[in-house]
Amino acid sequence: MNPSMHQPPLVIGMLLYPAFTMLDLIGPLTVFSMHSKLHLLWKTLEPVASDSGVAMVPTTLLSDCPEKLDVLFVPGGFGTEAAMADAELIAFLQSAAQRADYITSVCSGALLLGAAGLMKGYRATTHWAIHDTLSQFGAQPVKARVVTDRNRISGGGVTAGIDLALALIEADYGPEVALEVARDLVVYLKREGGQAQYSAPLRFQVAARDFRLRYRNDGSRPYRDTGR
Repeated sequence: MNPSMHQPPLVIGMLLYPAFTMLDLIGPLTVFSMHSKLHLLWKTLEPVASDSGVAMVPTTLLSDCPEKLDVLFVPGGFGTEAAMADAELIAFLQSAAQRADYITSVCSGALLLGAAGLMKGYRATTHWAIHDTLSQFGAQPVKARVVTDRNRISGGGVTAGIDLALALIEADYGPEVALEVARDLVVYLKREGGQAQYSAPLRFQVAARDFRLRYRNDGSRPYRDTGR
């Protein structure tokens, strides 16, 4: 791979679909945008609402997707199940994958790739809550934040998309460029975390929360009821 900053920008197709998770998309998009030509892909050019209600405007019709992609990227979201039943979308993924150097996903986007038959025989990861579902599509579930198997790269839940995108930048441009991107975004180039997808600080915070909840009836002022 050429680490030069003068390397031509990556051509990246990022799929949109109703009720995708915004951070699944925006995290990698922000990383990629520094060294890429991005295509936000959907059936129309009308805004596509995420599962938080915030919408993204597609830039490229599925039918106008570039003939050659360096990266095909699929986010997850609460709309994944409906997308898996969309025959037009599945056909597009099958076609686009044949002309993409890397086929990538974050969170439940791996299941959408699986529904298109693109994960069979590959090691992969996804959000911890649906991790075991990967095996239903012939994939081998791996407990890691980012998993690379040949030209398939999958990320775990939500923010792991940033790690995935940084890994791709490092593979194509080299570690110095990837480190510079990570510094600009104020993130670690390679973060700690297994597929409980808990970093060490988060594990501590969860344990501390559980301790507090266990003793919330000790006569002290109760916590605000959030309904969770």
